[in-house]
Amino acid sequence: MFSGLGRFVVRRPWWIILAWVVAAGAVISLAPKLTSSSDEASFLPDHYESIRASDVQEKEFPKQQNIGAIIVFQRSDGEKLTAADSADVKRISEDLRSRKIPEVQAVVPGEVSPNKKVQTSVVAMPKITDPEDTSQQDAVKELRDGLKPELKGTDLSAGITGSAAQALDESDASERAGLLVGVGTIVIIIVLLLVIFRSPIIALLPVVLIGLISPMATGLIASANKAFDMKADSSIQELLTVVLFGVGTDYILFLLFRYREALRAGEDPKSGMVHAVERVGEAITSAAGAVIVAFAALTLSSLGMLQSMGPALAIAVFVTLLAGLTLVPAVVSLLGTKVFWPSKSWQQEPHGTGFARLGASIARKPAVWALVSAVFMGALTLGALGYKANFDLAGSSLPKDKESMVALDNLEKGFPAGSTDPTSVYLTADRAVPKPQADAFRERLSDIEGVGEVAAPRLSPDRTTASYSVILSDPPASDKALATVKDRLRPAAHESAPAGTQALVGGTTAVYVDINRAVDRDYSVVFPVAALAIMVILGLLLRSLVAPWYLMLSVALGFGATLGATSLLFQQLGSQPGLMFMLPVIMYLFVVALGTDYNILMVSRLREEAREGRGPHDAAGTAVRHSGPTIGSAGVILAGTFATLMLAGNSTLSQMGFSLSFGILIAAFVMALIFTPALTALIGHAAWWPGHGDEKRNGRGGSAPPPDPDAKHVGGATRSR
Repeated sequence: MFSGLGRFVVRRPWWIILAWVVAAGAVISLAPKLTSSSDEASFLPDHYESIRASDVQEKEFPKQQNIGAIIVFQRSDGEKLTAADSADVKRISEDLRSRKIPEVQAVVPGEVSPNKKVQTSVVAMPKITDPEDTSQQDAVKELRDGLKPELKGTDLSAGITGSAAQALDESDASERAGLLVGVGTIVIIIVLLLVIFRSPIIALLPVVLIGLISPMATGLIASANKAFDMKADSSIQELLTVVLFGVGTDYILFLLFRYREALRAGEDPKSGMVHAVERVGEAITSAAGAVIVAFAALTLSSLGMLQSMGPALAIAVFVTLLAGLTLVPAVVSLLGTKVFWPSKSWQQEPHGTGFARLGASIARKPAVWALVSAVFMGALTLGALGYKANFDLAGSSLPKDKESMVALDNLEKGFPAGSTDPTSVYLTADRAVPKPQADAFRERLSDIEGVGEVAAPRLSPDRTTASYSVILSDPPASDKALATVKDRLRPAAHESAPAGTQALVGGTTAVYVDINRAVDRDYSVVFPVAALAIMVILGLLLRSLVAPWYLMLSVALGFGATLGATSLLFQQLGSQPGLMFMLPVIMYLFVVALGTDYNILMVSRLREEAREGRGPHDAAGTAVRHSGPTIGSAGVILAGTFATLMLAGNSTLSQMGFSLSFGILIAAFVMALIFTPALTALIGHAAWWPGHGDEKRNGRGGSAPPPDPDAKHVGGATRSR
């Protein structure tokens, strides 16, 4: 099949290239814009309590003003606020309100804090119904611009925080992050390819080709999102960049290394490309299939952000696979050996390389290498025991010098940390709620540990619903705030609800509690399904029931080691309160799926060498020698592209960048190049049971002694049969 595909592409390269250009132009011109959302609540299913509470608020209190932003005032000299200062706060609030800024419903000065250090002014804004609506961020810009001249001539300093202000600062940071990630990814790919191949043509090849398919993939994803009404997480664009360039470069490298090997073995350029597609096509397709299936498993998630991320990334990998099997061979077949210019490395294989020495050592002592690599990954896995989830995707990811973060720190000098985003409790009934019951319920909420204060209840027009604004003592997304809502506030509200009424707890903190529940559920569903699907693909590829088990064991160790190393770096050694709550899911899928790419490439080469008549130990050594440069180079480049996420100056993307790049390095250099070949050598012929895919095509088993190696090499490289 792949041999026929290779011949078709090599014979008609210009038609293939033209078809890609036309298809890309059509998709890009017709596709809608790829949009995203950072509203965590919009990703939860309707049956969660926080969403039901939000529905009650929209139905019973449609005109309720939400706290969109908070202006935090304090004296410039750090002293206590005076009556004159409070008068200035009141005047400034009135002046800002009179500006009639769109989306600003009111600017209401609050009380001075008990310690007289801080005073706030609450900016009321309508609830956001469209996640793509940036009008409230624009309003914060105008408020900040208007605040500066108002402070002149006073003894006050002030800053604006709150959800709208954090969204604005996050948007500014994301634009910078997207630029850095995009530029950094391209620079890293070009530099590393120049070092590896010493050819400017190869260095630019992935950038040009993936630059063509990237907007095409983005267009297809946007069309799919619109067609199936899916929401995309705000980090999807950065992930798409690194996935397309990282995975795409991997597949190009798989093909180029095999093409160079065929040329070294004496093949002419055309037949060498057909040979490369034939030998690598199955491995690339199986590897892409594993990645696509793993990403598609995210559709089983209960979180909308993961449900949409899975198909988006699967589409990107599928488009990349098609390009790797058609567009890349077409372009390279036109260039021929000029693709390696000015390097002459395609003419002869260098002797005594590091991978050749590693392969020889693994062939001699597979048990030692298997044990050492397993112990290394196992030791790092112990660090995962300290993993904690962090749900503050906005606040924790922003640089500390952003105005919203500075103002938040100042706010906490005088008020409970939960003041920026109060939790909402609703008491609903079929009839009017009696005032004594409503007041008694408020007193019960006020007595709960972790609750700072509870405002007097507001009744709906028909008096069947009472709304309570609950300010928590801790920041809304902190572990303590989540524990307060989950372990105390919700149980107490449910138990204390008078007969004939129902209590619902909503708000941002409640949303995080529900997301935590959803993620725990997803772990128990997505992980096993993705692992089982990848094992099925491995079983079909290798026609073995044994190899998939230890290949997935190696991937599981790689995942544990990656999570452990990330937890140690950011939590134990760093100052992060936890890791992004989605990180284990994303890490699992990337490390498992992309790590399986390298395992598939290695085990396919192991089987190929065994079919040549080599014994298990010799096959392992030879496979490492030939596949080592491919896997090593691909791993370094893919890890480098993921590492560009750390350039964003954003702790969330930094965690993601480190974990994925470290996981890919583990997958390439420990799992695929050491653990898998060493364990396969130890298991021997039994690794391929019951299909015995290692048997020679003439019927001789892979355990037979290899022929004379001198008869099998041309120009220092193995000639493929």
